[in-house]
Amino acid sequence: MLPKQLFYVTNDRLCTFDWRAGTLTPGPCFGADRDGMDAFARHLDGAQQARAYLVADLVEEDFARCLLPHVRGRAGRSLVERRLSHAYRDTPFRHAEIQDRDSEGRRDDHTLFSALTNAAMVQPWVALMEQNKVPLAGLYSAAHLAAQLVRRIGIAQEHLLLIAEQGGGLRQSYFQGPHLKFSRLTVLAAHDDVVEATASETAKMQQFLTSTRLLGRGQMLHVVVLAPLARVEALEQRCEDDHELAFHFVDIDSACARLKLAGDVDTADVDTVEQLLLGLLGRDAPPGQYPPGAAGRFYQLWRARLALNCASAAIALVGALWLLAAVWGGVRDDQEGTRLLAEAAQLDARYRAIMASLPPTAARSANMKAAVQLDGLLAATAPAPAPLVTLVSRSLERAPAIRLLALDWQVQQAPQAAQAPIAQPGLDAGAVKQGDGAPEPIAASVVGLPGAPPQVLRIDGEVEFGPSDYRAIVDSVDQFARDMAANPGVAVHIVEAPVDVRQSVKFSGKTDSGDAASAKPRFAINVSWKP
Repeated sequence: MLPKQLFYVTNDRLCTFDWRAGTLTPGPCFGADRDGMDAFARHLDGAQQARAYLVADLVEEDFARCLLPHVRGRAGRSLVERRLSHAYRDTPFRHAEIQDRDSEGRRDDHTLFSALTNAAMVQPWVALMEQNKVPLAGLYSAAHLAAQLVRRIGIAQEHLLLIAEQGGGLRQSYFQGPHLKFSRLTVLAAHDDVVEATASETAKMQQFLTSTRLLGRGQMLHVVVLAPLARVEALEQRCEDDHELAFHFVDIDSACARLKLAGDVDTADVDTVEQLLLGLLGRDAPPGQYPPGAAGRFYQLWRARLALNCASAAIALVGALWLLAAVWGGVRDDQEGTRLLAEAAQLDARYRAIMASLPPTAARSANMKAAVQLDGLLAATAPAPAPLVTLVSRSLERAPAIRLLALDWQVQQAPQAAQAPIAQPGLDAGAVKQGDGAPEPIAASVVGLPGAPPQVLRIDGEVEFGPSDYRAIVDSVDQFARDMAANPGVAVHIVEAPVDVRQSVKFSGKTDSGDAASAKPRFAINVSWKP
């Protein structure tokens, strides 16, 4: 829990308190004069690291009840601000609280206006905090904090009057249910008896509430007196109940127990009501009632600095965790590597022992492995005429007029240079002879290493059309060639056409020759295929 600075200002002085580790520690008090202001300025020197909360308990605090139309959003906020500034135009310390709504009619909002009418009682203290860059988180009213006290203790009644002696005097706050409706502070002189003042002020307050119609005649007013345990007995003897008044006395120790402050606040040091309020504020601070003005910007800077520090700490923590994880992972990897090396050494030793026990072999194991791999590669990439002949067979099914006479299949050797000759059908690519007459070894590319080589298939055939139907003969061969060329990786070249229709060649012959064999036109096609 972060430390807090708590300040309690009255009409004649300001008292400081320190909230740290759940303990409220009273500090020095400063008078509302020049010497007190100077001493307070010296006290604030170096106090910029802890949040500050200022509680005002002044006589010059006014409360007014108002009915406002129920308007939401920006228009509603503007309406409340206009009415509030019109009611308290001479002070910047004003507050509006919408408490409930009418149950009938327009269902207007019941709004409580409050303000510190004498701003000069607070502004010098706030100015000193701003001058010393103290992060002022909020400016609170002791009467509004009493409303928090009533709700948390659980003493709310339909008509409740809370009376407590505080630093500024005797505070009387009237509540309807959990909502504060009116509060006033009676300044007590040093010789005044608190017990007698409590009884007399209760009677005055009852008469005031009846005259302002906050309390109807005959209605019961529950008066809760919050006081130290040593004073409760005297109050019980002096304040007597009647048909319109019912007194309840709560000592400060019991209030601490009800608020569950016994475990958080050093109750031995809580002997006044203002310390009880400050202990409640230190444990759980609600939003402030009055705006702190320009002094509040240092609190925003404090929050931004805290957020940056928290983010930096989170990043550092994540980085540290990541570094630890990386180091731990490296250690585990080293251990795993050591284990794998030891296991590999054991397996290698077992392998050498097994190999030493085997009889000697003609071929080394590495050569045998290479031979198996080479055999698998040859089985996958070695050239064979079956795939290309299958393509020819499919095309022949769509050309019934063509009859095969001969097929010549060859494998082309990949050229080693740009001027290397390309194998032509009819030549034996595997029987190329050197200058001395000795045959060269077959190149690896011819047998499919490292990939399948190009293949060439020469097709010799004839066309079974009438000798006079030249166009059908030519179209049949052209269609067969285009059908073969449509296959992927296939290129077709017509070596000999069934009819030579070139313009440079003389067209001669008879179409009615009686020789049936010579009447069938023949052709030759080279089909190149790259798998």
